[in-house]
Amino acid sequence: MATRAVITLPAAIKAGEAFEVRATVAHAMETGYRTGDDGSRLLRDLVRRFECRLDGEFVFAADLFAAISANPYLAFWMRADKPGELSFVWRGDNGFEHRETRALQFA
Repeated sequence: MATRAVITLPAAIKAGEAFEVRATVAHAMETGYRTGDDGSRLLRDLVRRFECRLDGEFVFAADLFAAISANPYLAFWMRADKPGELSFVWRGDNGFEHRETRALQFA
């Protein structure tokens, strides 16, 4: 199944000024506590870690747990002094990994 991520950056970013980054990924986030129709426990399937880097340098990271809803949404503020490439990675149970990149350009 293809994974879909949505990443939102401001239309105009100025060097040295803070701006908000918003990111979400399509993922069911099964806790492993529920049972299926046949009574057997559903396997845990969580996104466990989110990381954002600018040209390889950590900008933001978050560890996620069972209390996070499906399709986890994260928003954070950052600032940059030069253009570059933002890379985003979501990692989880059962070998889940989804990567996205966005060009960071200034107005």
